[in-house]
Amino acid sequence: MSPNARIATVIAPEIANVTQRIIERSRPTRETYLARIAEAAEQGPARAHLSCGNQAHAYAAMGDDQATLADGRAPNIGIVTAYNDMLSAHKPYEHYPDIIREVAHQNGATAQVAGGVPAMCDGVTQGQTGMELSLFSRDTIALSASIAMSHNCYDAALYMGICDKIVPGLIMAAAAFGHVPTVFVPAGPMTTGISNDEKSRARQKFATGEITRRELMDSEMKAYHGQGTCTFYGTANSNQMLMEVMGLHLPGASFVNPGTALRDALTREAAKRALQITAFGNEYTPVGAILDEKAFVNGIVGLMATGGSTNLVLHLPAMARAAGIILDLEDFSEISDVVPLLAKVYPNGLADVNHFHAAGGLSYLIGELLDAGLLHADVKTVAGEGLSLYTKEPKLRDGVLSFEEPERESVNDKILRPASDPFQKSGGLKELRGNLGRGVMKVSAVKPEHHVVEAKARVFQDQHDVKKAFQAGEFTEDTVVVVRFQGPRANGMPELHSLTPTLAVLQDRGLKVALVTDGRMSGASGKVPACIHVSPEAATGGPIAKLKDGDLVRVDGASGTLDVLEDGFEARTAVTVDLSANTVGMGRELFETFRQNAGPATEGACSLF
Repeated sequence: MSPNARIATVIAPEIANVTQRIIERSRPTRETYLARIAEAAEQGPARAHLSCGNQAHAYAAMGDDQATLADGRAPNIGIVTAYNDMLSAHKPYEHYPDIIREVAHQNGATAQVAGGVPAMCDGVTQGQTGMELSLFSRDTIALSASIAMSHNCYDAALYMGICDKIVPGLIMAAAAFGHVPTVFVPAGPMTTGISNDEKSRARQKFATGEITRRELMDSEMKAYHGQGTCTFYGTANSNQMLMEVMGLHLPGASFVNPGTALRDALTREAAKRALQITAFGNEYTPVGAILDEKAFVNGIVGLMATGGSTNLVLHLPAMARAAGIILDLEDFSEISDVVPLLAKVYPNGLADVNHFHAAGGLSYLIGELLDAGLLHADVKTVAGEGLSLYTKEPKLRDGVLSFEEPERESVNDKILRPASDPFQKSGGLKELRGNLGRGVMKVSAVKPEHHVVEAKARVFQDQHDVKKAFQAGEFTEDTVVVVRFQGPRANGMPELHSLTPTLAVLQDRGLKVALVTDGRMSGASGKVPACIHVSPEAATGGPIAKLKDGDLVRVDGASGTLDVLEDGFEARTAVTVDLSANTVGMGRELFETFRQNAGPATEGACSLF
């Protein structure tokens, strides 16, 4: 691929300042990281240095490829796959290894599935005990992928993962093996079913008893109906945007539907490109060089411009730390202040990701952000030098894949707008801080009239108790619903997405309502203002553990504040609760080490570093 001419000559000073601050903050850890991967690159894969017995183990199942592998003169691709039948998004990966092996053979190379990683579906575990394993599945995925790569037999890696914790975990592992050239391979969204707005209305009607469970089930099955990523702009599709904006996907690859000829062609090209950027050729591009400070800033810019998932505010710091880079909530907030919201995709609007892609998609959005000086153009990517390559679109003409310049206009300005005429002048996420700690709100999904809520608190230790109080008719006035002891140390920081229909009903009844929690919300959550990831968490004695029913709380997504308006609040003693019930059942007993060693949400809530 050859570089495109579009290169923004001037980066916005606010973006430049944040980037420089990250560089300075990260200098010691980043320098150590780069030295480590440079040393690993010098040593190269161990294939040629393995004993005969070691090599025999590595190649025993490889049939006709055994001689090529033993010779060691052709690149070998390691495939790390998160395939399973539970996630519709990951089902297409079932046959990808066959495609990749075929491409490798056509180019005189080899490919092996190095290993598989777990991939849970948060859509299945929402509101269930299994959700308490969700966040730490990210760390488990990182460990599992590292085990796969530890055989040290690979000249390049292809990572196949899409959903919530899978991509962050794979990035952490890829960074640990930063000397290995790496391409991330998407599978695309499922085709459009019923509208996300219609699905949401059915959930609210079920919460109020207006429809039966059978009617709700019929609605859900029409929404989630086939292979591919869920079509709303939650964490999974935010991950896909992130991989493209950070230069780890091929240009335009993120939102091409599975089961299409173009999708298969992009998968083939990803394998081909992985071979081209190994040390065997002239374009050696280790993934650790791609994952630099500018790439992470570009990822945050993309998150803000699209109104992406709040989960990425948690995951990006953990991903960055794996590459020796230290991010802080202030980086997100300051970038959000200057990056306009260019996309309206559910829950921020009515469109889904298929509509977004058809309107111009990421190639248009990246072009607009580059022209506005909001993205760093001078970065390394898997496609080559410069992010301008990602303003092109993949086209399949007579069976041949090419990357072409698209029309430079949005097809639908209700979904995708130019930087000169955005939906709003600032981005999708806001840091809130005050005497309750630090948290984050997805303001792009909340109407401006709901950005500020000042009301008495109702404090809960369990999300199910919120639903019981709602069913008992206990919410009759403006309320700040506080659900605490939901942080990583308490119970693994589950998503509380199942509260969304309940709280949305209260808001629709005319009440001012907000959620404050040290837990998480789904990337698909919206409408109701929610200050989440509150840190320090209750389990470590954070201020949220001092709250009482009736305390006046102000949640201000406009000015970015989170405060208890009660005299003497700071002097109170934090309450403690018995968390022993969170430690057993559904595999939770195996994750105690993760809970005890998890860092604060502001640093990624990671147990590995």
